[in-house]
Amino acid sequence: MHSTPKNWRTMFLPSFAARTTTTWAHYRHWPGLHQWRTNPINPNRHWGPTGPQPPPPSPPAQSPAHFGSLAEVGRLVLTTADPMEKSRVSHFGFCRYLRGEIEVGVCGETMPEVPARPERPRLVPPKEIPAPKDSGLPLNAYMLHNLAHVELNAIDLAWDTVVRFSPYRDILGDAFFADFAHVADDESRHFAWCSQRLLELGFRYGDMPAHNMLWRECQKSSDDVSARLAAIPLVQEARGLDAGPRLVKKLVGFGDHRTADIVARIADEEVAHVAVGFCWFISVCERMGRVPCSAFKDLLRDYNLEVKGPFNYSARDEVGLPRHWYDASSADEQRKTEQLSEVYERLTHIISMESENASMGNLVFPVNQSHVQFIQSTKPSLRTSEDLVLEFFMRNNETRTVLVSWAPD
Repeated sequence: MHSTPKNWRTMFLPSFAARTTTTWAHYRHWPGLHQWRTNPINPNRHWGPTGPQPPPPSPPAQSPAHFGSLAEVGRLVLTTADPMEKSRVSHFGFCRYLRGEIEVGVCGETMPEVPARPERPRLVPPKEIPAPKDSGLPLNAYMLHNLAHVELNAIDLAWDTVVRFSPYRDILGDAFFADFAHVADDESRHFAWCSQRLLELGFRYGDMPAHNMLWRECQKSSDDVSARLAAIPLVQEARGLDAGPRLVKKLVGFGDHRTADIVARIADEEVAHVAVGFCWFISVCERMGRVPCSAFKDLLRDYNLEVKGPFNYSARDEVGLPRHWYDASSADEQRKTEQLSEVYERLTHIISMESENASMGNLVFPVNQSHVQFIQSTKPSLRTSEDLVLEFFMRNNETRTVLVSWAPD
């Protein structure tokens, strides 16, 4: 059933009235993001002898049921049980959107509590998933089946984000929904590759039990877009950045280089999905007036989201995820870095507020150009949080009462 995010209008809407870019500029971002967003439709949904290629000619498939918006595409995907049909509808709908044939729109129908699924695989608790030796599948097919299940869930997770938050298109903007429909299209292609390779190995998706933990994480975050972004791209999909290279290494050791190549390509393309999630998480936090680092950690606690290593630091660094957000291996240093970052971000937010209020002729604090110069020249990693706050105080006493309430303990 479609559920409206709780406290949305009071918590989210007022903060989105003014856009700023100061916080986003403070973070690194994946350099391939613009290219990923502007790439043409990817037709390479078949894995050929040397890699991805368009599928071989086949009789024309029946067009999916009519839909008039991207949100309606998402609902159709979520209510489609057959995995390959789910993948095909995802691609068909995204193509129509990119060609300008449909808009984002709003899904006026009731959303399913859980996405439609085939009879197989049987869904069981994680502890009941058989070990490789008890699964009836060789190790390479076992690992590939697990990945296929992740990719199928990822299709539904991305479309659920599109459909569930489509009533707030005027707040989030069309780019948000275009990005997550694009993610869904990528995931549908990944599932097609996994399914094809399983058939080549003599198996098919559904030949062993699977769990439903991924969808449960999605359900927990159905009431808050910031929680959804934290739970899915920044936790679940980021795990794929960690696990991908290890899975490739195991498949190479098993001697299955073709499957290893497929997994390596999927892992490489998942970078874009984490980068997109990170981009939108920063944007949402900025518009809500929240510090991204502390907001992320609050959401991990409030929604019981677990982040555990080992971490693929190079891949996570590439998408811009700051290490102190997720790695507590050096607790003292992490705490110090986080505290400095939080002070820096909050000072930056004050400067942004001053600038915006000045531009609207509605000053809350007097605009002081030295604030801007101070923030731009400050290197928080070389200071203590006390030094940073005190120096800012000295520049303008009138910000003291606001900053005292924002400074960390």
